[in-house]
Amino acid sequence: MPHRKTSIRIDGELVSASDGQTILEAARAAGKFIPALCYLKGLSATGACRVCIVEVSGVNRLLPACTTPVQEGMSVTTNSPKLQKYRRIAIELLLSERNHYCSVCVSNGHCELQSMAKSLGVTHSRYAYGYPKLPVDVTHERFVLDHNRCILCTRCVRACAEVEGAHVWDVGLRGIRSRITSELNRPWGESRGCTSCGKCVQACPTGALAEKGWGVEEMVKRDDNIGRLALRHGGRR
Repeated sequence: MPHRKTSIRIDGELVSASDGQTILEAARAAGKFIPALCYLKGLSATGACRVCIVEVSGVNRLLPACTTPVQEGMSVTTNSPKLQKYRRIAIELLLSERNHYCSVCVSNGHCELQSMAKSLGVTHSRYAYGYPKLPVDVTHERFVLDHNRCILCTRCVRACAEVEGAHVWDVGLRGIRSRITSELNRPWGESRGCTSCGKCVQACPTGALAEKGWGVEEMVKRDDNIGRLALRHGGRR
């Protein structure tokens, strides 16, 4: 059964959307860019990073485009000084929470967080850096997990659960102490459910998950394959 069409305005331009689409999906289908870090086509949306926030006429708060459904007559602003300000705050907070040393990262030059910071003009964080003492899990034969570079976007969690069906990853602890964990905090190399498919690695937007054997600037991710696989198995648009 075909989806009913809905008309909305994005930055003043009339755009046709389908019932059930989110603002982010409708915008990207119309060729309009809204930045996002936790969103990955084909996976369920969580609204975790808050980088995709937009202004909606008649609503007195900013809304995450990746989880807000379109409504007939909705008028959306995707870029404004206010949005730029709050997106920079979100990026600065992400940078201050962990230990992001780009110069020695395998994803340097291929990192979505780094690219986002550059596009928003973020050269430093106005917030105090936490410098947490976080471990690096190298127990897996092929891959490595560096908690220092993780932004808790949960793309790895969703790729593993929704595409591979292995359900290895989850988020443990709470608040500032939250971490990605494998099978009730078991070392990744001791995971019984991991199929070594690498989907979680490819879905990761930073250098938190990487393949062993790659040096600085060499780890290039192919998350577009994740979206195609998800759609093939009945995932979201």
